[in-house]
Amino acid sequence: MLGTNPELIEAVRARFAHVDECPFQGPRIFFENAGGALTLRSVVETSTRAAAVPDNQGRDNPASAELVRRIAKAKEDAMLFFNATPGRSGGQIFAGESGTELLFRVISAAILSARKQGGRVLGSTLEHPATASACERWAEIAELPYHQVAHDDATGTVGAAEYAPAVTPDTRVATILHTSPVTGMGVDVAAISKEIRKVAPECFIIVDGIQHAAHGHIDIDAYNIDAYVISPYKVFSRHGYGLAWISDRLARVPHNSLRGGPQENWEMGTRDNGAYETFSDVVAYLEWLGGEVSDLPATDRRARIEAAAAAIHSHEHDLTEAMLRGTGNQAGLADLDGVEVLGGLDNPAREGLVSLTVRGKDAVTVVGELNQRGIRTHARKADHYSGNILRPLGLESCVRVSMCHYNTEGEVAEFLAAMREISGN
Repeated sequence: MLGTNPELIEAVRARFAHVDECPFQGPRIFFENAGGALTLRSVVETSTRAAAVPDNQGRDNPASAELVRRIAKAKEDAMLFFNATPGRSGGQIFAGESGTELLFRVISAAILSARKQGGRVLGSTLEHPATASACERWAEIAELPYHQVAHDDATGTVGAAEYAPAVTPDTRVATILHTSPVTGMGVDVAAISKEIRKVAPECFIIVDGIQHAAHGHIDIDAYNIDAYVISPYKVFSRHGYGLAWISDRLARVPHNSLRGGPQENWEMGTRDNGAYETFSDVVAYLEWLGGEVSDLPATDRRARIEAAAAAIHSHEHDLTEAMLRGTGNQAGLADLDGVEVLGGLDNPAREGLVSLTVRGKDAVTVVGELNQRGIRTHARKADHYSGNILRPLGLESCVRVSMCHYNTEGEVAEFLAAMREISGN
């Protein structure tokens, strides 16, 4: 619907800063969204306004009261975004330094809470080091074994069928990566959670949603999990904070907090009200978009967010298909000799991201040549971030081309023209 409505896609693009130009490079196409999505103009405005306020929360003055109100509203908006409703998932929202920092924090607390009773920690080889490193470190400290389910190299994903045989009744903590930032492939969180709960119903299940958040549906009520963490700069907000949802039962485990303070408080120190407020801007944008692609009333806020998520997913699917199969008079990657796509061409798990290799050229060179043509992409290397995905494929690196719903088929066509030259087709 977005791609077939030129007026709407232009209205979408108008809401983002630097949508078609870099403040340092000049005109460019932005296909580096997995590294950090474009920022909403409203977020920039809110950040500037909020940074000028000198007052702190919790004081007896009107400014302080208003900051408290705005933070509370942002938490309510975030609960709506995650679909964690009272009476079902419940739980709480809190901000931290980054998504990675928050994953370390919740994973460490969950693992240490199981230290006395024993058991094991479970994850998968698909995962980003934000979860894998945290599990490895804190499982060793707690003297608990850590097991990783093997993902499928060919499809670049992992499923419930792979998790199920690895779950034991004494599995205390399990982690799930919602979408891979290397392959771009998503996983079925609800299905994996269901398999874990069958065997280990009290297991703490923690989800890394950092890559997924900008590309589709999040529904915590449907997942039966205990934590979901995102990095808002990857979902149209700004750098400098992460956002976590945790269940009520996870909130009650021992964790870093001030002595004598509220036992279930996970926030550390004075909050950045601007960070919270900018997430309200993200939610407001999704509600606007949902209203543009549906006839839903403004009062039906969650339904509008779901409509926006469906439109985003559909448009990004169309963009990736155009990139793979071709658009206009440009051949797709599938038809370029010497170009290989990670995860295969026909992979329904793909979410707005195509990773590729070019025969005879390393990824850094390809990224550089694309950059010379005004197309921003990124090279993933077989290092501590991506080696778990690339090494089993025998790759030293790959080119990551990551799209978002504000990108257009015209931009894809320009990318394909450049790739035809670079690959020598």
